Amino acid sequence: MAPISGSSDRSAAPAGTGGPAGRTGVRDRLAVPVLAFGGILMAVMQTVVVPLLPDLPRLTGASAGAVSWMVTATLLSGAVLTPVLGRAGDMYGKRRVLLAALALMTLGSALCALSSDIGVLITARALQGAAAAVVPLSISILRDELPPERTGSAVALMSSTVGIGAALGLPLAALVVQYANWHVMFWATSAIGAVGLLLAWWAVRESPVRHPGRFDVLGALGLAAGLVCLLLGVSQGGQWGWTSPPILGLFTACAVVLVLWWRQQLRAGRPLVDLRLAARPRVALPHLTALLLGFAFYANSLVTAQLVQAPVATGYGLGLSIVASGLCLLPGGVIMLLFSPLSARISAARGPRVTLALGAAVLTLGYAVRIADSRHLWMIILGASIVATGTTLGYSALPTLILRAVPAGQTASANGVNVLMRTIGQATCSAAVAAVLVHHTSLVAGAPVPTLHGYLLTFAMAGTVALVACATALAIPGDRVPGAADRAGGRTKASHDEALEGA
Repeated sequence: MAPISGSSDRSAAPAGTGGPAGRTGVRDRLAVPVLAFGGILMAVMQTVVVPLLPDLPRLTGASAGAVSWMVTATLLSGAVLTPVLGRAGDMYGKRRVLLAALALMTLGSALCALSSDIGVLITARALQGAAAAVVPLSISILRDELPPERTGSAVALMSSTVGIGAALGLPLAALVVQYANWHVMFWATSAIGAVGLLLAWWAVRESPVRHPGRFDVLGALGLAAGLVCLLLGVSQGGQWGWTSPPILGLFTACAVVLVLWWRQQLRAGRPLVDLRLAARPRVALPHLTALLLGFAFYANSLVTAQLVQAPVATGYGLGLSIVASGLCLLPGGVIMLLFSPLSARISAARGPRVTLALGAAVLTLGYAVRIADSRHLWMIILGASIVATGTTLGYSALPTLILRAVPAGQTASANGVNVLMRTIGQATCSAAVAAVLVHHTSLVAGAPVPTLHGYLLTFAMAGTVALVACATALAIPGDRVPGAADRAGGRTKASHDEALEGA
């Protein structure tokens, strides 16, 4: 591997040459699928609890509000730990931190399998939030280890694992919930997580690219406090009341803490997040687009299962079971797997900026289909699949844009921030969708059920956000070092990184 500014350990052999002594070619060839498997595991772990939520109050003896923290805790810990672990990976070794994240994920699943106590379950789910750092760490490892001609397709595959895992996790979890004890699901995910951890330890080698220095503990604590206030306020605003003193207090605290954190980061010698770099248009605009795409993508996942499970008496609902509703999202997961190579080819030919804008445009088209017909199952699946296609194109282009815009020693932390922005977008979408559906309900058999008009408004909102994401993507500046050779993957990593450092 060519020397890269900021590296402290350059003893590894160049990528694609068979790796360090003692490693076989088989292990190197399996590194990409093993990392992709870890990304799928992460998404599965995040989604498997969703079909359980209606039954968990009865199964655990806890209130519905307490049970909801099994989702909130994962969201909060994932948002906080993703940039922190990304920075730690850049400093201390990406493989080392990746294995730690996978281990925490597996430990959390095992704790869920062993206990029915709601306190233990919430703690375990918070541990699983560490897995959110798996994808940005893996993408950074791929950039460091693979030759340029293979990086694009591998990064695209890694990005698509989020949707693939979510599409697989929901129906599998629903099957377990319907036909087996709920602890069985967590025993199964614990075993699969252990397999993923062992495979990563065996197949993935440590990246030689480091950015050493003293870890910014104060910056990490400040970011954690600000994000907890922000995401807790967004996720609980619907239940506690958007104008209630606790929510207003959380948002006020968030603003104060993040302003102080921003000033501290600008003064720190080795900041957790390089805000001067993040403020450059080539970095800031992809981060903003990630937030918008996270919002637009998540509406499809939130609404589809609810819509097809709605009672037939509503006039639009199909009355499907939990398992059948989960299967409606499965074609989208398959599409994400199949379309990831296509997104890499488009990025190689036209640039990732075009791929990102195209993905956002396809997302908008998908929601137009959802608005046109949300009564027939095949049209619902078609619209959801089009949204999945757009998500694949957009999500696969985002890391490539970040990799081209930041120095090699900051790739994991920068991609961690990008994933964080997606998480904030998803949390905001969840709150917005809940607010829309709560205000558009009707009574069916004495129970409040969202109206079709409420669902259509949700699709219109998500489609509009996707359209804004498309415009934002088109505003991203082009590469500073243009050329067909670079687009085709012909430029070496050395010249690429030198160009970034010079920028």
